[in-house]
Amino acid sequence: MQFPMPMELVAAGSSPAPEPAVEAGTVAGDAAAEAAEAAEALEHAAASVAVVGLGYVGLPTALALLAAGNEVIGLDASEARLDAIRRRDVDLLPSDHERLAASLAGDPSASGFTLTSDPARLADARTVLICVPTPVDKHQVPDLSAMAAACATAVAHAVPGQLLVLTSTTYVGTTRDLLVGPLAARGLVAGRDIFVAFSPERIDPGNSRHTQESTPRVVGGSGARSTRIAAAVLHRTAPSVHVLPSPEDAEMTKLWENTFRAVNIALANEFAEDCRGLGLDPSPIIAAAATKPYGFMPFYPGPGVGGHCIPCDPHYLLWQLRAKRISSPLIDAAMTAIAGRPRQVVRRVRELLADRGLSVSGARVLLVGVAYKPGVADLRESPALEIMEELQEDGAKVHFTDPLVPVVRLGSEVLTSETAPEEDSWDLILVHTVHPDADLGWLAGLTTVLDATYRLDSVPARSIL
Repeated sequence: MQFPMPMELVAAGSSPAPEPAVEAGTVAGDAAAEAAEAAEALEHAAASVAVVGLGYVGLPTALALLAAGNEVIGLDASEARLDAIRRRDVDLLPSDHERLAASLAGDPSASGFTLTSDPARLADARTVLICVPTPVDKHQVPDLSAMAAACATAVAHAVPGQLLVLTSTTYVGTTRDLLVGPLAARGLVAGRDIFVAFSPERIDPGNSRHTQESTPRVVGGSGARSTRIAAAVLHRTAPSVHVLPSPEDAEMTKLWENTFRAVNIALANEFAEDCRGLGLDPSPIIAAAATKPYGFMPFYPGPGVGGHCIPCDPHYLLWQLRAKRISSPLIDAAMTAIAGRPRQVVRRVRELLADRGLSVSGARVLLVGVAYKPGVADLRESPALEIMEELQEDGAKVHFTDPLVPVVRLGSEVLTSETAPEEDSWDLILVHTVHPDADLGWLAGLTTVLDATYRLDSVPARSIL
């Protein structure tokens, strides 16, 4: 689909179709219409934006828009979260912490950043971005409650001429189900009275190499006008915007991105097991394969997969496919393998303890790093939690050390991070997450270390997963 875009925006797709034949005298009119449409999009992009949900996606998005010159209304249903933001007690990149500090200094009306729990404020914004969690429950079934509530709130307070953009990873068809249809029931037709699009978030928490300003965005709108306006808004904080024909295409794009990662991580874990069975260390093998300049992308094994994306997103696709009686055996197998990875880690712990004549029951086990990835304080879906719980069930005395995570709750028990683990003795040390600049030199030479990250050079090959 081709249509006029504001300057700098990158329209995706096939080569432009041949220009249709037009009657004499219409070319100037078409050019004027295109210019007016581009101007409309750019004017909309510079106007106020409301961000619904101020979590790991919403807050950095709000700060990026603020830095781009937009007035921003940050809406979150949790007063505790809003208070944490005001205290600056939030997990952000250093650059975003600087932005937040600047936005909170002095009069909020002067900074252009308003924090609120009042959904009525959505009517004051020209654009509403919905950035809420889309987790799965313990049965791997999508939990749509937060997204459905946020979309219903946005629809209830929508006003003509507004743009609504859903960014949360979800099943194909969500944008039409939760925004386009309900808006039409209110008499607001998408693409005519109001504008609607889907643009999946691309936030890599804790990674300063992949900022919003350096990461392209994808968008698919309900109609060309919705897409054009949404692309202009998104381009405020992205180097380029890749345009797709529909919200469904954009929804599937995000599922494809993260399912691709899930399948390859499952493969990396399986290859690591195969390498150990053959007496090989997988790390130098991955490094060697990565020297190939085409047809290969390195993925690395680990103790499991955590966070908001890989353990959850592919299940939105599988859930929808099952409802349509469509099988996807490769994805299904990959997600089963990912779910079982923490139990493989525990089995390896048992093996190494048994090699030393020790039982898991009563063993003192220390986890080094429990966040789901380096550089963040986020415990969501962290494999460490399942590993710790299973070891406790086996009778182990489990401890942890993590400079970013002070406390871990396991059921009714609260564990506190060990501040000087090198001064104690441990039957086994499991390296789960290595944060940037972490000093793990004290592990060198120890024979009681199990490296689940495959990144420690000082650990013997027999002590990896």
